[in-house]
Amino acid sequence: MTTVYLIRHGSVVGAETRRFIGQLDVPLSPLGEAQCAALAARLRGAGLCAIYTSDLGRALRSGEIIGAAARLTPQPLRALREMAMGSWDGLTAAEIEARDPAGFARWMTGVGQFPFPGGESVPELVSRVAPTFERIAGAHTDEPVAVVAHGGTNRAILCYLLGLPFDRLLAFGQDYAALSVLERADGRWSLRRLNDAPPRAAPPPPDGRDPDRLARVTA
Repeated sequence: MTTVYLIRHGSVVGAETRRFIGQLDVPLSPLGEAQCAALAARLRGAGLCAIYTSDLGRALRSGEIIGAAARLTPQPLRALREMAMGSWDGLTAAEIEARDPAGFARWMTGVGQFPFPGGESVPELVSRVAPTFERIAGAHTDEPVAVVAHGGTNRAILCYLLGLPFDRLLAFGQDYAALSVLERADGRWSLRRLNDAPPRAAPPPPDGRDPDRLARVTA
């Protein structure tokens, strides 16, 4: 059985602004460092044989903290980067809606296919991420490995492995420093744990529409 511990990086500097970070290189915050240290302690007995991360600093640093407990050096891979959000990078949901209301409306109603202006669509993200994930899993048959990436990247991996349409992307929670566990046996993937995250300081907004949730998707 191959086990992949799929991890989202820890909280970042400026997370409270809920900006679309995309491929901007934003560092972990002190909270994010602490979240990853706690996760490293939880995974100490997992017997990890390798750690792969996005090459963006927030994911690489998360992998370094998690890997230290297992005496592993993370292997950064550009293909595991967050979705490229083009001209929307660095903006809040409210700023995007004000500047590009038509584009924002298309994103809200067509998450699975919408191409970010100057960036990627979900199918393009999957075509970048899926082969890399398959190579990682193939190199570690019957071994436990960790993959530390981003909210959008991890959701794309989950949709791909579970055969779900891309418009189900937001069905998966992916909080900062959240852990999901995937197992492959007899050529089939199973999701054993989803979004096992540190306790939140405050509950999420009750509004079902909550456009700011999108800023938590792709970071």
